[in-house]
Amino acid sequence: MTEHSNSILTATGICKYFPGATALDSVDFDLRRGEILALLGENGAGKSTLVKCLTGAYRRDAGAITLDGREIDPRDTRAAQSLGIGTVYQEVNLLGNLTVAENLYLGRQPRRFGLVDSRRMNADARELLLGYGIDIDVRQELSVYSVAIQQVVAIARAVDLSGKVLILDEPTASLDAQEVAMLFRIMRELKAKGLGIVFITHFLGQVYEVADRVTVLRNGCLIGTRDIASLDRKALISMMLGRELEAVENTHGGAARSEGEIRFRFDGYGRRGRIHPFDLEIRAGEVVGMAGLLGSGRTETAETLFGIHPSDSGSAQIDGRPAKIGSPREAISHGFGFCPEDRKIDGIVGDLSIRENIALALQARRGWLRPISAREQAELADRYIAALDIRTTDREKPIRLLSGGNQQKVILARWLATDPQFLILDEPTRGIDVGAHAEIIKLIEALCAEGLSLLVISSELEELLAYSARVVVLRDRRHVAELSGEAMTTAHIVEAIASQASEGNPA
Repeated sequence: MTEHSNSILTATGICKYFPGATALDSVDFDLRRGEILALLGENGAGKSTLVKCLTGAYRRDAGAITLDGREIDPRDTRAAQSLGIGTVYQEVNLLGNLTVAENLYLGRQPRRFGLVDSRRMNADARELLLGYGIDIDVRQELSVYSVAIQQVVAIARAVDLSGKVLILDEPTASLDAQEVAMLFRIMRELKAKGLGIVFITHFLGQVYEVADRVTVLRNGCLIGTRDIASLDRKALISMMLGRELEAVENTHGGAARSEGEIRFRFDGYGRRGRIHPFDLEIRAGEVVGMAGLLGSGRTETAETLFGIHPSDSGSAQIDGRPAKIGSPREAISHGFGFCPEDRKIDGIVGDLSIRENIALALQARRGWLRPISAREQAELADRYIAALDIRTTDREKPIRLLSGGNQQKVILARWLATDPQFLILDEPTRGIDVGAHAEIIKLIEALCAEGLSLLVISSELEELLAYSARVVVLRDRRHVAELSGEAMTTAHIVEAIASQASEGNPA
């Protein structure tokens, strides 16, 4: 690799091996001063492993790392911090029960006469955050503030500790548009001060908005580093996948526009304090999309339909017959399945194996007095590992060791194993790589073609329009519009979300 004269952090020939797998295969990496470099690739491409090798969390098996022209060998993350490399993860790794100031200076509090000098620490913390355009009470516990503010505090701490290289791992995953704009402003200001920033994300639009260059990994290998200004989106996706992304580019109209019988009908359905009463009809082989801003009532709708927070108004019918859905167990008995938005908290059981996670819903449907045998579980797991291309070397591997996209596939497999009639997917492609993203969209279309009824919630409007027969739009915990045919456009969805709220009683 030819080292750029302005390089601050370089790596050459980085290798990392795990039992039965090569995570990194002679990877080269180059970060320049005063630039934002996007690090992209499918889940399992090697991004996290590379970052851990650069920051000392993993010991590399081969290769060299150079910082400011000097070879370094960080033994752990603290050593990397002392050298000038700081990392901020998607899930902020700070202590919510300590104050903002205590988090900023944890382990290095200013002292006076052997005691922590709280007055000086608070003053220093306030001045430090004002430099980021953040004016908050640093004496308050960190947990009081939004995720976005917590991210800024984590960044301020990392830069203050390190000051040369900042690695941001999915920092925008839980932020709204205004919070993302604030974070990007801070990133640009740090870039202007000469910091080198590595930006890991799955949002390609954000890459084109803020990054200068992009480095792409695939299957543990370096595919290339390119200037964003000369790289169109289709070429970038091809670099990431090694194949054309037809499943994403050409899906519009792919999902069946069913005109069959109504299978599931909800009239005046809702729950006080969560979602205003709504009407919803879903046909066999139909995908109904659901759009709206965070907090608009999308997840609340899904949880009401699935009986997590049962409806206290209206009625439900399945195939024309009245149905009671007072709990998830009753929903499952009616053939419902639900893939939640937060797969790590509400979806997977991290320490259980892939096999055990796939069998969970079917076991719950049968009842615990009729246990599924280990042999049947193994056959079930092997069938869906093959059918959904779940990438693992062993069905007995703990699911927490899989990439996000493969965890999502396991949750889908869990519900498909119950032979569902109605499947609710809440943000099925959030936080997963482009390849898994395309495969899940393709799976949605295949399930639709087989006659399954689906309700899909997504923040990705173009994706939602691509496979939905109709799109329901929510605002302020109300269903405010239903779009179909020619009206199904991103402009009409945004217009419905942005239009003035109608008069009425709160949910």
